[in-house]
Amino acid sequence: MFNTVLFPVDQSREAREAAETVANIVKTYNSRLVLLSVVEHPPGEDKVIEGGIMGSADAVAKLLQGAQALFAEKGIEVDVIEREGMPSFTICDVADEVNADLIIMGCRGLGLTTEGASESVTNRVINLSPCPVLIIP
Repeated sequence: MFNTVLFPVDQSREAREAAETVANIVKTYNSRLVLLSVVEHPPGEDKVIEGGIMGSADAVAKLLQGAQALFAEKGIEVDVIEREGMPSFTICDVADEVNADLIIMGCRGLGLTTEGASESVTNRVINLSPCPVLIIP
């Protein structure tokens, strides 16, 4: 059912909490797991920005190594992809490239207001995704 699962990761608590669900789904369906982290460069900045936005290639590499090790402890092999760009668009582009059957994401709860919903990466991914999206609150 879910041959390929895409798990976009950042440094948010929600992404860390979603990892257990990702591991359960990948093991249940014997899925291929693809980890993705997106380097987003706000003007003049190269660091991890408040809210988990990844602005440094070094921070992203370290994050992906940690996530890969976490899944390796659970006996899950992962493919790792690092990209630059706007997270919501990049997530959907990568989902299309890897033929993802499911995207699993943590949610920061920004979608509780009309303003938050339009700005949320999660909401944009839901609206643009080429496959189903599972949101872990």
